[in-house]
Amino acid sequence: MRYIPLLFILTIAFCLGLAVLNLVKNFEKRRFNLISLVYLTFLATILFTPISFDGSSVYLMPAGIGQVNLHQLDIWELGFAENIILTVPLGFLIKYYLPKISTISMALAGFLIGSLIETAQFFLSHIFLINRTSDINDVIANALGIVVGAILLIVYEKITEKSTSKQGHI
Repeated sequence: MRYIPLLFILTIAFCLGLAVLNLVKNFEKRRFNLISLVYLTFLATILFTPISFDGSSVYLMPAGIGQVNLHQLDIWELGFAENIILTVPLGFLIKYYLPKISTISMALAGFLIGSLIETAQFFLSHIFLINRTSDINDVIANALGIVVGAILLIVYEKITEKSTSKQGHI
């Protein structure tokens, strides 16, 4: 029963992978979409299953309902930085697929997504015993990671835009 979320994630990822392979004909777009799918599958596996990754090893969490931390802010902890790093590509992808969204809207989306992740972890921990802690620090770190990812895409686009315009003048 603990592995039902993992089975669901892998089934959805497999079906989406087949759809990308069959429907996206452009090689560059297909490759980008498949890499994005691999990242999102990895992210969902880390977030919503008893499989955990601490930066140096992968391990299975023992069965349990997890904990809730709504008040102890600890931004100097390694886990805070890991959560930021984990969601930077998500911010990059959101900004890539929704280019008109503002940075402030990305911050709001980051807090919303972080809150949804932590809420889902709470309920999945109680239903499937995946033993995930719902933490206010994670909400803040996820929001920061999403904003950083969006800003990195903006910077990347500005740099490539300048280099493309310089090549056009030669």
